[in-house]
Amino acid sequence: MVAGNVNHRGEAILNLVVQNQHGASQAVEAVVDTGFNGWLTLPVAVISDLHLPRRNSGYATLADGIEVPIETYEATLLWDGSPLQIMVVASDSDPLVGMGLLYGYQLSIEVIAGGNVTARKLA
Repeated sequence: MVAGNVNHRGEAILNLVVQNQHGASQAVEAVVDTGFNGWLTLPVAVISDLHLPRRNSGYATLADGIEVPIETYEATLLWDGSPLQIMVVASDSDPLVGMGLLYGYQLSIEVIAGGNVTARKLA
């Protein structure tokens, strides 16, 4: 199970730990974004602090139809008690958890300030 809470702005947050290839890690609070079909975005500062290796560049289409350039990086995410190799997208915003990462999980949100947010693996 992956856990977090609803913050004072009403955002569903999951508490995550991201690692680089050498085991250095950083805790992040990531907003659940059901409109994002990727796995995880991270601020450029986190990517830089962890010295994550760059893997690709390309374009993504935002919800409003605008295409924007993106850079992807390789990271290890401690997800549901196990290390998971993922590609993260660099962003200028708070970390986001996308539906790609949540696939195969049941997301539960108590939609009140401080409410529990959990992602449980489906059987």
